[in-house]
Parts: sequence; structure tokens; C-alpha cells
Amino acid sequence: MSKLMPASAIGTPFERLDGELKVRGTAPYAYEQPVENPVHLYPVLSTVARGRVERVETAEAEAIDGVLTILTAETAPRLADSSDRELAVLQDASVGYRGQIVAAVLAETPETAREAAAAVQVTYTEEPFTAQLRADDPALYAPEELNAGIPTDSSQGDFDGAFDTAALRINATYSTPPEHNNPLEPHVTVAQWNGTVLTLWDSTQGVHAVRDTVAQVLGLEEEQVRVIAPHVGGGFGSKGMPHVQVVMAALAAQVTDGRPVKFPVSRQQMYTLTSHRTPTIQHVRLGAADDGRLSAMSLDILEHTSRIKEFAEQTPAPFRMMYASPNRRTTTRLAPLDIPVPSWMRAPGECPGMFGPEVAMDELAAAAGLDPIELRRRNEPEVDPETGNPFSSRHLLECFDLGAERFGWQNRVARPRSVQEDGWLVGMGTASAVYPFMRQPANTARIRYEQDGVYSVQIGAADIGTGSWTALTQIAADALRVPVNRIRLGIGDTRFPKASVAGGSSGTASWGGTIIAAARAFREDHGEHPSPGAQTEAQPPEDPEAADLALYSFGAHFAEVRIHADTGEIRVPRMLGVFSAGRIINPRTARSQFLGAMTMGLGMALHEQGVLDPRFGIFVNSDLAEYHIPTNADVLDMEALWIEDHDEHAGPLGARGIGEIGIVGSAAAIANAAYNASGTRIRDLPLTADKFLT
Repeated sequence: MSKLMPASAIGTPFERLDGELKVRGTAPYAYEQPVENPVHLYPVLSTVARGRVERVETAEAEAIDGVLTILTAETAPRLADSSDRELAVLQDASVGYRGQIVAAVLAETPETAREAAAAVQVTYTEEPFTAQLRADDPALYAPEELNAGIPTDSSQGDFDGAFDTAALRINATYSTPPEHNNPLEPHVTVAQWNGTVLTLWDSTQGVHAVRDTVAQVLGLEEEQVRVIAPHVGGGFGSKGMPHVQVVMAALAAQVTDGRPVKFPVSRQQMYTLTSHRTPTIQHVRLGAADDGRLSAMSLDILEHTSRIKEFAEQTPAPFRMMYASPNRRTTTRLAPLDIPVPSWMRAPGECPGMFGPEVAMDELAAAAGLDPIELRRRNEPEVDPETGNPFSSRHLLECFDLGAERFGWQNRVARPRSVQEDGWLVGMGTASAVYPFMRQPANTARIRYEQDGVYSVQIGAADIGTGSWTALTQIAADALRVPVNRIRLGIGDTRFPKASVAGGSSGTASWGGTIIAAARAFREDHGEHPSPGAQTEAQPPEDPEAADLALYSFGAHFAEVRIHADTGEIRVPRMLGVFSAGRIINPRTARSQFLGAMTMGLGMALHEQGVLDPRFGIFVNSDLAEYHIPTNADVLDMEALWIEDHDEHAGPLGARGIGEIGIVGSAAAIANAAYNASGTRIRDLPLTADKFLT
């Protein structure tokens, strides 16, 4: 932190303060935390999708030199609260999905633990199971509410009447497959119990969320659980809530006489133990006048959930507020299956929920003979169509205008399959992006003036690779009116004041606003020239005005696609995203976030697909050899721009979050470009070569 900041740190493309540590390999991640004499845990996973464990034979495994003990449902410590069946590990003999933990080997080395786990023999009583999402599943039901408390269904006006009489009608079904988060650092927990305090070094997006959950499940006081996570190698939502490995490691630590337990989840095990994005079936109907103005919109969503724990993604949320139409309807239905538990993945709801509707809008533009951008211009709402509230800031059309100019949209040929270069069909496509502004209230920051003239700023936030170490230091420097080298930031530890999870693109706005509030309180308490030891804790004030506004970030994606006319091979040589996301704290790290999200959208469009075999209830491509994500060869010319937009209603920072909007709509833009190139409309992701050949 030797470099001085200019007068205003916010808005400066400052290099990551943790960058050198990571490049040199000295930034400690969860598994690398120095602990003495650790025990290594390797799980035994169920080989049936539903049933009961009748017998676990451990004699052969226990005879292996270095094996300490093997935990089963009969020998594992009891939990105080086993109501969450995902976390109720080894509490009974029931099996809810294939790949569930049914035993755990504790050994002196990782290799011994793995060898012994393979020697454990488990006998099951199998029960009938269902592991396939079907539109005609008789068990489909409406959940009480969707993720984030969003209503399950919505209706305005007379959709049926308006759709039946519309001059133009789009009536099509789209689908997205299961997807897996696959952060670079797999999930891992190191647990140590000294008889009084449980210490967890965990790869998590929220140390306090882990502490609160583990304390409840184990029946401990919150003060008895400490969670530490200074550096996290990605999460994309999968580390936003505790999963079973945290509880498994904590249970194991209770039987090791104070020795710490290391439980790294393997890449393959992550496909069952640490969640996935639910697949969707999306029935979209759009009715419009001859000029393309919408008169009717409906979206009916089908998704799966695990039978042992419900997760209802808010997939229809963006459809409800995106475009103007007097008649609209959305529904969501879930199929309970005997599968691993789905959960958050980058932009849950908004990401899959914008695919079908944005491709349908492209189909409507073609039917109306309109440019896709002009169609969106004609359906731009004056207020939030769902709530009637005015938008705090809505610069969607400005994003399209800037993007069209920079991308060369005027060179697009509207007629599909009209441009061919050296055997490649070439096309352009576009789609909208949207993400809601969220600022979590339950945050506290502590500021202390130290003897060496440095301000210690502490908050239990997380940096999952997004740049929080740097951005929060910049915010604190501005708020305290000092250079950045006089800020000593502390995050990633429950010994710091409580902070919300790094999720929902809410981290910087929530934590940064809290730091600003604490800085103001500190100056009021101690003045501009504090004495060493001066300290203040504060929470951010409420913002009642924002409740009457619709706060969203918006963006426009552009993609060029090339499809080989003979083989169907698809390439994306150019992508551009233009965003309006409020105030940008650090342009360098912001650009990284936008491009990272767009890259995930590229993977969603072309590669990613968890293949769930309904015969066995298992994801059969559970590794990075067969579950494909974009590599350097796939990501060619990619650019992210933004419109300067300081939203005064988005808290004291004026920032609305950038982590997720970059993925929303990106797959639809690629699919629309693929249609413009080939004349083949693909409505089911991913866009693989065979679909263009058939």
C-alpha cells in the first residue's frame, strides 16, 4: 500500500492491493491456512439416488495404516438442528440423492483417506426415484414464493384476450440446462474444535452467514464459532450459503481431540455437494400490433428442485419489469426430483430468465420487420411496468445507442444467412441486460485510529476475486479524507463487525455505504485529528426514499457469430457489453467483472450443460474434461463499456453493483446472432454444432 492516491480515490483504476500476494502465491486460501498436525477427511458418497443405508462395512478400510476413524450415521455426533436436510449430514440412514455423503474417513494423509474411502462398502435398500425435468410431470407444484421473497405468479390486465387478438404473435418454448459454478478454488473447509470454540477456515462468500448457520445447526452460541476467509478463489454464488462440507468438517472436528480437520471438496464432488443452477423450460408468448408495440406478454417457467430441500429461482423477475405492455402474466412451477440441491449461480433468476424472452423479442422483431433495437425502443416503459414506480435511472436505450455505434451495428444485414466469408456464415445479434439494485441493511463497520497514524477499517466482508480489498480501501480513504496508504483494511473474519454476503451484486454498495457511515460517525466523535486508540462503530442509515423507486442496472449486449456452413462449428469473434450500473468505484476491477461475466455468458451460450442421467440420477459429466467452460481460445475480441451514471438514490456511493449484469442477456445476444448468421433459430442452450446441421 505504498502508492498514494489522488485527491479522490473513488473512480481511479488502482491496481489490486492483493494482486502481488496472489501472483506470488502468498495469499492464504482456506486449505493453505497454517494449522498444526491436521487430520484429512475424504467422504464416501452414495451410489443410489434414493433409499436407505442398511449397512456400512468399514473393517477393511480401518485396517489401512494411517486411518484414524470412519464416521457413519451410527457414529457421527448428533446435530442440534437437522431440519435443513442438505446440512443434516450422517444424521440418519436416508439417502436423498446420488452423491450424498454416507460416511467419512479421517486419516493422517489425504491419500490414505481417499484409499480408505474406496474400501468402505455400503449396502442400500433402493427406492423408486425421479431425476428428469418434464413438462408433463404430475408432481409439478407452485412454491409459496421464489428466491429473495419474490411472488410466485403475477398477472396484470387480460393476457388471453389481448394475445388472441394480437396482429403479431410469438409462441415458443425455450430451455436452459443445469449449469455448475466451477470456481477456480473448489469448496474447502478446515475445522478445529478446542472444546469451547469452533474455528472454521472456509472458502465462503460470507463469513457471518457460515457462522450463523453452523452455530444453529451445532447448537453453539455465535461467540463459539469463528469463521476466517481473507481470500476466496471465486464462488459465483455457490459459496454464498453454507453447504454440507462445512457441517461435515465441523462434526469431524469434534472427534479428533483438538486436531484440525481438512476437507477439500474435489472438483467431481462439487457437482453433487455444492449446488448447481436449475434447468428451465420457458414458455414465452408475445402479442404485438403490426408496428411491434407489445399488447400481451406471458412467461411460464418450469424448473426442478431437490425433493429434500426446495430452491425456487426467481426466473420470471426480469420479464415482469423489462418492457411496456398492459397485459402480462407469469407463472413458476417446480418439479421435485431426487437430485442434488440447486442453489445460487451468478445472477440467479435474471440470467436464465432473460434468455427465452430476449430471443423471443428477436423473433418478434423479425416478424414485425423491425431492427431489434428499434423494437426495444418502441416498447420502452415510462415507469416500472410491474410496480408503477418511477425508475431511479434507466439508460437502456443509451446503452444500445452507444453499443450500436461502437460495434458497427449499421453493417448488420437484416436478412438471415446473407453474409458468408470463406465458408463461414456471419451474423450479428443483440439483447438487453438488467439486474436489480440490492443493498443489504445488516452491516456494521469499525474504524480505529492506530498509534502509527493508520486508520484500521474493519468489516466482515469478503473478496471472492472481485476486488473488494481494493475498492473498500478506496472508499475508506475518500470517506476519511486520507491517502490509501493510511488505510489498513480488515475483512473476511467474524471477529470483525457483521457484514452481509458477497452476493446479488450488493457487496460494494452495502459494505461501502457502511464504511462511509462509520467514517462520518468517527469524524463526529473524534474530529479530523483523532488520538491513537480512538474508535467508532456504525451502521448505515435507512433510505426510505428508495422504497418508492425502481432501482435497476441496465445494459446492452452485442455479439458477432460465425458458423461454418459445412460443419456447424460456431465461433464468437466479437462481443461488446455496454452497461449503466451507477458509479464505478474502480474502472480496472469493474472492467474485469464485466468481462468475466460476459465470458460466463459465452460459456452458457456455447458450452455449459450438466448432463443429468435420469436412469441413475447423476451428472455424468462431472469434471472439467467433459463439462466445458470457455478457455482462452474461445474468448477473442471482448470489450466492456459503461455510461457514467451516479445514481443518487442508490445509497451514499451511488453504485448499483456490477458483478452479475454482465452475464444477463449475453447468451441471448449470441443466440440471436447465430440466427442472423444461419437462419436457424435455436431455442435450447447450448448452441452446439449438431443443432445447426439439423
